[in-house]
Amino acid sequence: MKSLAGTLAAPFPYFGGKSLACEAVWAALGDPENYVEPFAGSAAMLLGRPNIGHTETINDADGFVANFWRAIAHDAAAVAAHADWPCNEADLFARHSWLVRGRDSMLERLHADPEWFDPKVAGWWCWGSCNWIGSGWCSGTGPWIHDGEGIVDARKLPHLGDAGRGASAARSALIHDWFAALQARTRNVRVACGDWSRVLKDSVTTRHGLTGIFLDPPYTKGKMDYAAKGTGGAMADAVRAWCLHAGHDRQLRIVLCGHAGEHDALLEAGWHTRAWTARKGYASTDEAIENSASETLWCSPHCVPLVGQTDLFAEVIA
Repeated sequence: MKSLAGTLAAPFPYFGGKSLACEAVWAALGDPENYVEPFAGSAAMLLGRPNIGHTETINDADGFVANFWRAIAHDAAAVAAHADWPCNEADLFARHSWLVRGRDSMLERLHADPEWFDPKVAGWWCWGSCNWIGSGWCSGTGPWIHDGEGIVDARKLPHLGDAGRGASAARSALIHDWFAALQARTRNVRVACGDWSRVLKDSVTTRHGLTGIFLDPPYTKGKMDYAAKGTGGAMADAVRAWCLHAGHDRQLRIVLCGHAGEHDALLEAGWHTRAWTARKGYASTDEAIENSASETLWCSPHCVPLVGQTDLFAEVIA
């Protein structure tokens, strides 16, 4: 239920999760009236917030992610009931196929009705995320692939390392308690599903007062950094361009994530950096280790200054 950082955690693994950066990010954002997280994923930053804000909005382009958080906020017990299932390889791939086939219709309903959600989809998606190894869960790219000569079965064993440990009654109680805690935290959080820029307009940000924004777009390098979506050069560039334009707004405190050097163009505009160390994730290559150690936060000029940075901060905002 708790992450390694000691905060409430999502009940599913997520590549690129930022729970270990919570302390550094919230030190920079402070306690703004309004909070926006355009790349929510596991919503680690929202869940790791020391205090609940007056207005909070999360967004993700992945319909399965958006549906999960919407369903949790409205009917956590139903989601927990569907997620409470033992590890079963046949069920894993049957549910994977069922979820992928229904993805487009789910997106249409999410976009058409702000109150619509599907707890079965949410529960099965969460359960599968915990049982699936590596990337590709609900991506539509597997488990069957074409090898140049014909269709081959590229399935992997499900996650059997610690799956199903403990008595079933205790495990069920843990799942239901966990989801209930998430419901209590997210009950008033607004959940959007679409492009990141849609939730960065004035109507979502400064109209609600001092606004903290946490941006965690796909990184330019490191294909394991952002779920199955791969690297994000073009998107990272677009987010950085938005930051250059918006950074001097006194009503905005913005934190942008990336690898060391990736967004240093912001430094000339009065931004500053703070470092943190991420988990190595599923990969153990030299590149993965290097990437985890090069995690950097770029903080906009109106973020809360670091201790000893007050004089510089005063010069930037003057």
